[in-house]
Amino acid sequence: MKLTSTQLTPLLQTLPDWRFDAERGGLIAREFKFQNFAQAFGFMAQIAVIAESRNHHPEWFNVYNRVQVTLTTHDAGGLTMKDVELARAMDRVAAALAQQAQEPTP
Repeated sequence: MKLTSTQLTPLLQTLPDWRFDAERGGLIAREFKFQNFAQAFGFMAQIAVIAESRNHHPEWFNVYNRVQVTLTTHDAGGLTMKDVELARAMDRVAAALAQQAQEPTP
């Protein structure tokens, strides 16, 4: 079910790195930046598994170490909790990859 503006406002506050756009009934977008192409592709592979298990797939575009993501629920005509939950999962995976990149190599 499409989120109302009353429902959406507090949820968007929990996604500070995501940009809301009212286009297409409502969408959120974010660009992730990684160390290199392999890490960006690894992020996409992890998210692909999560998205497939939830039957909710992102619109995304990758060039080298950047992944641009747009989330919206087409059949609902805007944002739903599926989008919010997938955005949170993406944030968690990206944060874990960033943490791994900072850990010293033995």
